[in-house]
Amino acid sequence: MKTYKIAVIAGDGVGPEVMAEAVKVLKETARIDGRFDFTFTDYPWGCEYYLKTGRMMPEDGMEILKDYDAILLGAVGYPGVPDHISLRGLLLEIRHGFDQYINLRPVKLLAGAPCPLKDVKREDINMTFIRENSEGEYSGSGAWLYKDQPEEVVIQNAVFSRKGCERVIRYAYELARKEGKTLTSISKANALNYSMVFWDQIFTELGREYPDVETHSYLVDAASMFMVKDPGRFQIVVTSNLFGDILTDLGAAIAGGMGLAAGANLNPDKKFPSMFEPIHGSAPDIAGKGIANPLASIWTAAQMLDFFGYEEWGTRIVNAIEKLLSEGKDLTPDLGGTASTSACGDALVRLLAE
Repeated sequence: MKTYKIAVIAGDGVGPEVMAEAVKVLKETARIDGRFDFTFTDYPWGCEYYLKTGRMMPEDGMEILKDYDAILLGAVGYPGVPDHISLRGLLLEIRHGFDQYINLRPVKLLAGAPCPLKDVKREDINMTFIRENSEGEYSGSGAWLYKDQPEEVVIQNAVFSRKGCERVIRYAYELARKEGKTLTSISKANALNYSMVFWDQIFTELGREYPDVETHSYLVDAASMFMVKDPGRFQIVVTSNLFGDILTDLGAAIAGGMGLAAGANLNPDKKFPSMFEPIHGSAPDIAGKGIANPLASIWTAAQMLDFFGYEEWGTRIVNAIEKLLSEGKDLTPDLGGTASTSACGDALVRLLAE
């Protein structure tokens, strides 16, 4: 039996509540399957830790995490801690430090999930976003000159390397070929005359190696419009760090809401642990009330099983989520139900056992 070591950083706000349900579901999959098991180790890092210590995680945090098979992250962010500190001190530190250069986010309208778009079929919203996750607009490169002076200047650099662009675009081409789907690149080359022209060039270059993959390219503003007006044109999508961040939140809005938004930060080479996190925020306004939607965290756990090679379990969990949504019972208030976070998780465990 294979035992996977999982580091759990439940984080802030509703993070501990939703992460407990993801762990519950993973334990149930291990119990039913019998081929694998998990050991979970909790780390109390995040904004509360920052307020006590001045750091989002300890100085040797990366050294502590490096020997795990994967990391589960609940949510990051809390009033009183600036967002740029909470983000860069934990989430981006892990993404960059462990070279998690693929951000994989499904945008799929599940059976029974609400959708604000009119006259859209469920099968029309079924995208996989491949977001560059290690550099680009979130590289953190720049300068702040003459701070608090009349001539104050800030410079924020976007860093696009050939290696960084090639590996994420190639990953997307390979996935499109494997799944027999179209591949769409999203950029803004008409305005960003260095970085996005470079991105488009590499997308075209690599495309010559994949003549069997149907490709499309859109400017990010046009892509935003088409995601709302004609989402069925998107299947596999590859884009930069910033654009991927924004567009997948739009994707969550048209595919059931943030409570159903899963995300994976992958190091495909497996030299470092990958990290799995729902993309919703910490929702401090409802923290502790036991009403947060755990389904995004549970879907994220399914992504981890996919990454470990148990795709049948990833599919089985997503199917169970769809059944739960379709039945309309045991749903949290954001989905029109009255169930608690734990009751929603319990219901999903029962469906898996069936």
